[in-house]
Amino acid sequence: MRFAAFAILAVSLTLRGEEMAPTLPGTLEGRPSPRELSPLQARVDVAGNGETVEVGPGTFAGDLFIDRPLRLVGRGRPRLVGSGGGSVVRIRAADVTIDGFDIDGRQGGDLGRDSSGIHTSAPRTTIRNCRVVDSLFGIYLREADGGLVESCSIRGIPGRDAGEKGSGIHVWNTTGFTLRNNEIVDVRDGFYIQSSPNGVVTGNTARDLRYGLHYMFSDDNVFEGNLFENGAAGTAIMYSNRLSFRRNRFVHNRGFASVGLLFKSCDDVTAEDNLLADNARGIFLEGSNRCLFRRNVVAESDTAIVLYDSCSLVVFEGNSFVGNLTPLTLSGKRTDTRFDGNYWSENDEPDLDGDGRSDRPYRLTSVFDHLRGNLTAADLFTQGFAAAAIGAAERNFPVLELVSAEDHSPLARPPQLLAVPRHRERRRAAHLPALAGSSLALGGGLALLLSGRRIGAPANPGGSA
Repeated sequence: MRFAAFAILAVSLTLRGEEMAPTLPGTLEGRPSPRELSPLQARVDVAGNGETVEVGPGTFAGDLFIDRPLRLVGRGRPRLVGSGGGSVVRIRAADVTIDGFDIDGRQGGDLGRDSSGIHTSAPRTTIRNCRVVDSLFGIYLREADGGLVESCSIRGIPGRDAGEKGSGIHVWNTTGFTLRNNEIVDVRDGFYIQSSPNGVVTGNTARDLRYGLHYMFSDDNVFEGNLFENGAAGTAIMYSNRLSFRRNRFVHNRGFASVGLLFKSCDDVTAEDNLLADNARGIFLEGSNRCLFRRNVVAESDTAIVLYDSCSLVVFEGNSFVGNLTPLTLSGKRTDTRFDGNYWSENDEPDLDGDGRSDRPYRLTSVFDHLRGNLTAADLFTQGFAAAAIGAAERNFPVLELVSAEDHSPLARPPQLLAVPRHRERRRAAHLPALAGSSLALGGGLALLLSGRRIGAPANPGGSA
């Protein structure tokens, strides 16, 4: 279907395995030349193993090379301004801590050498309470097992295209890492994680970028309480297994075919108690098996779920789907995905016995969704009279082979999902005109839909191809 090709192009994802080879890191940067060294280098060079080096307020120009275990602690937010030739801080020894610095990359360095505000290639690095600006990569963990990045702020180089800058936090071939309570803005990808298992990513914010989370070949990781906002994709998760997503927010990921949460060839994923709101596509699944989506809220998306027939044994249960233009777009001729006990705001089937469930199953797609899959402009008419009329005609005079996709026991009322995080809008005033326009459009669509129902169109047109 052309929809799939457009979606792939729109979020710059090539989903063919041979074209998604792992990204290899560049040449490891060594000790800077004498003219590029920071005046703090002399203190680092004479420090004993395990010593704490305290740095007071001030600006220090040049790059630092740390080749011994120590704690470098800033008091009064000292500012490290790089030479512009490479990474500002280069860690090449185990058990190093960097705490309390402002770091300026001067928009210099080389993407091919992974120039960063802080670059570590050693185990058990701790980076805490640092602010990184104008650096190609913010913080880079390269084969840095047990690394911790906590309470850091990273802002990319303004005005550059995504391809001209690196990730906020880049993790490569690292096991047992922790990324906690960081804020990342205006970079290529908020987090790029590759070949790095057994990590915890919690309490972070990534916004105004390409992908909030770009993720490949990394198993057994946990993502909890993060915000991925205003990107081409909230997440793009590929070729990874046994992942857990809990209490995250994927919001305002808008574009021609942007997506909140995308899985390509991922097995045994659990996503529960997440908020996915105002995304072009809420959830996108291809080639993924044994995935469980439970107690999530998916709201105000053009399509709540895009599902390929290459997926198997996927389960949606206890979720709340509210205000989406269409609940499901199927690609292919089959699906064994199970939908059970979800709430669908478009479902107006009665609950006559009062058990909290609709008395009849809710069919998730109609023949109009087949047209949407092949004619993107049809999105404009999804909730209008035309969609309802086509659905009624197909139901009474079926001409297409239908794919069964229905919630067998839909909830009649929205569930109380107390663990799902609320979303607080930033820069609320700036969104008022858009909100007003959206409200008018929604009201017009509802009026058309109601008028269509009054002249005999069914409340829930069924069928799919």
